[in-house]
Amino acid sequence: MLEILLFIVGVVSGFINVMAGGGSFLTIPLLIFMGLPPTVANGTNRLGVFLQSLFAVRKFNQYKVFNPKFAIFVSIPATIGAIFGAYLATIISDAAFKKYLAIIMIVITFISILNPVKNVQSKEITYSFKRKVALFIVFFFIGIYGGFVQAGVGFLILAGITLTGFNLVEGNAIKTFVIMVFTIFALVIFIANGKVDFILGFILGVGNIIGALLGTKVTVEKGHNFIQKVVIVCIIIFAIKLLIS
Repeated sequence: MLEILLFIVGVVSGFINVMAGGGSFLTIPLLIFMGLPPTVANGTNRLGVFLQSLFAVRKFNQYKVFNPKFAIFVSIPATIGAIFGAYLATIISDAAFKKYLAIIMIVITFISILNPVKNVQSKEITYSFKRKVALFIVFFFIGIYGGFVQAGVGFLILAGITLTGFNLVEGNAIKTFVIMVFTIFALVIFIANGKVDFILGFILGVGNIIGALLGTKVTVEKGHNFIQKVVIVCIIIFAIKLLIS
């Protein structure tokens, strides 16, 4: 019965993750509720995230809203950071991870309340040396966070991407690619340290794939303004959830 619930939540979280972010705020607590140690729930969640991202990136590319040059550039520092973050997540105790997760969720809550992507507008995208250095640093730290806990990283990536001038449709496509790339490396680290339950991970992953494909279609068809509203709603919902949990 819980496996069916995990699949359903996987569909919902996959849809939310592609369109905005924060789906892992649903899946990680559910995996813990199902009996997985917190660090194993954290690792198992990555399997679903990778599968949803893989299918969503392919779909975004078919819709021709994907900018591979920029996506690859920001994926490099994000992946370096994620490797470091994932390693940290595998060497700490479950008790310590719970404490760090609580602190991180509080921080993400306040960032979400500020809503850094609320006034995004498309403009000419430039690639000056200073901008590249700034992006490299920003995405390195985003990668550390994503590698360590994943939950809410989509909001941070969207903020970093859209501030360069991409609209939220293009930003979601790039965000999904970045998450796919660094999750590959993070997942390998979690697997190597025995922190992944493959059965629950694949059940979650199937749901995530379905949700991601639906989310990709809606993202492209509805456009920037609609996605902006979805992002705002998701931010408010998850901020409230974290504040009262």
